[in-house]
Amino acid sequence: MGTVLILGANGRFGRHAAEAFWNAGWRVHLFDRARDDLMLAATGVDVIINAWNPSYTDWAMQLPNLTKQVISAAKTNGATVLVPGNVYVFGEGRSEIMKARSPHEVTNPLGLLRRRIEDAYKESGVQTIILRAGDFLDTEASGNWFDKVMARSLHKGVLTYPGALDVPHAWAYLPDMVRAAVGICNKRAELPTFLDLPFPGYTFTGHDLARLCSLSTDSKVSAQKMNWLPLQIARPFWPMAKHILEMRYLWDMPHQLDGTEFEKLLPDFVATAPDIAVQNAIAPFSSRSRPPKQDGGALRSVPTA
Repeated sequence: MGTVLILGANGRFGRHAAEAFWNAGWRVHLFDRARDDLMLAATGVDVIINAWNPSYTDWAMQLPNLTKQVISAAKTNGATVLVPGNVYVFGEGRSEIMKARSPHEVTNPLGLLRRRIEDAYKESGVQTIILRAGDFLDTEASGNWFDKVMARSLHKGVLTYPGALDVPHAWAYLPDMVRAAVGICNKRAELPTFLDLPFPGYTFTGHDLARLCSLSTDSKVSAQKMNWLPLQIARPFWPMAKHILEMRYLWDMPHQLDGTEFEKLLPDFVATAPDIAVQNAIAPFSSRSRPPKQDGGALRSVPTA
């Protein structure tokens, strides 16, 4: 254990990470970009969780500089950095099984930017953990694909799905992912300087998700493909549409994250059952869903200072 500094504590990963590290007995500091100096805030910390995640439209302008700041603060203070990674770096049309050593062959702008960010950490000499995962299942509305698009039509018995309904897609239940982050950071002394670690999470098709939603609502839920035409029409007028369309291929490209290295590192990790994860993810959006379930005990609140 030790002291952890959470960057982006109001975001989805940062919020869950703050609670998980606090519950595990770590001293938790939440960084406030409006008032805090990163170099000072990082003084004496053992781990920096870089959960900063600007909007797609701000990635090119903000991510490189934010990365430089984090690397500088970590290097000065001898801290380990953990970054929640994604599958963008692999590129379109790659192997269905994404492994720790799978080549990063991305060619699209957002993926190339993520690859450059990861390369910067790798070349910095700062101990860095990239905990790589698929799309998030959260326990409250946080602007991810599941809660913003898919679950909104559940009251009609429909799961609105962005891609082919029978294609495997990687998912991560955030409470599980941050529990894994805590376990990995507890082992940081045993880790290499740079660790690229896929988090296996779940692999669901659109039909799989619909079946799990049916179980959670005790009613029939069918998966239906999302209409992308409104986004295509909006593209000239809404900058975000361009970036969303850029990553559309992930919904039609079968992919899952290999758990071999993860299981070696955390052999006793027990994931939340998929039906419970989906039940907790849809609870805020469906009056017919059962009450959310807690795995691993109730969470204690985290002090803000």
